[in-house]
Amino acid sequence: MKISPLFRLRTLAVVVAAIAGGCLLSGSAFAQAAYPTKPITIVVPYPAGGSNDTFARQVAKELGDELKQPVIIDNRPGASGNTGTGQVSKAAPDGYTLVAVSSSMTTNAAVQSKLPFDPVKGLAPVAMFAKGPFIVAVNNEFPAKTPAELIAAIKAKPGQYNYASSGAGSVNQFGTELLKAKVGDLQIAHIPYKGMGPAVTDLVGNQTQLLISSGPSLLPMVRAGKLRAVGITSLKPSPIAPDLTPISTAVPGYEFELWWGLLAPAGTPPDVVARLNGAVNKIITRPEIAANFLREGAIATPLSPVQFGTVIAEDVERWKKLAKQQNITAD
Repeated sequence: MKISPLFRLRTLAVVVAAIAGGCLLSGSAFAQAAYPTKPITIVVPYPAGGSNDTFARQVAKELGDELKQPVIIDNRPGASGNTGTGQVSKAAPDGYTLVAVSSSMTTNAAVQSKLPFDPVKGLAPVAMFAKGPFIVAVNNEFPAKTPAELIAAIKAKPGQYNYASSGAGSVNQFGTELLKAKVGDLQIAHIPYKGMGPAVTDLVGNQTQLLISSGPSLLPMVRAGKLRAVGITSLKPSPIAPDLTPISTAVPGYEFELWWGLLAPAGTPPDVVARLNGAVNKIITRPEIAANFLREGAIATPLSPVQFGTVIAEDVERWKKLAKQQNITAD
């Protein structure tokens, strides 16, 4: 039987179409493989042991179980968190490289003009872990036990007291300068230290008189009777230290809270971000995780990626304005 050239061409076209269709189906199935399909790395841009590291490790363990893939913590400290965060901002936007940051990222942006990343556009908000107020502490010789007495004592002796921070441009400095800005005529000098340890030591020794810092940094010294807590920086009483009066009772509108959260490189697919957000929010609201956060001076705070992004953008603008107004620098 003789097969015509036209029949051969038609048969060949059908075969080619079938092969191409199979390839497309295979590629489509591959493209739609459920995230994640391999281990995830969470970069912590600080040394092990700090709050960023503590919260990231607690979430990572649970996240690995939730997503059925290993979640690895990679500490990459340097430049006040900017080194590791900058590296993640340049990573592939596929959901496999993330970074655990705190609101110090936004205060850094207010005092450093040349960050290796854009804190608003260069990273995709994934989920907030938690937020927490600071404790306002004085040494035992300082004549104040309440927020109102604190303000009155500093006003009574303008320029004669000092406040400590863990460094120029630190969140501690921002918290205290915000207090000064809200009061309007609070004259107290800034003494920056290289870390929280020496700042607390000199506060105990009355080399400085005031320090605004996290609960884990100050409450052990307060409970040991070596320092006195006069207030808390949340607008309302906080479960972090329910016996402390908010500073806002004496300084209306004063509020200063630190937050911690998870970011991804900009351009990470929305479905991947949504998958991670749902998993993290599920994890941090578990009673045992929320209790662990509370012991570290923070309150589990589930937010959507959009809500978290709004917090970041507003903080960047807020701290830039304060840095300009109060002449806060990183020098």
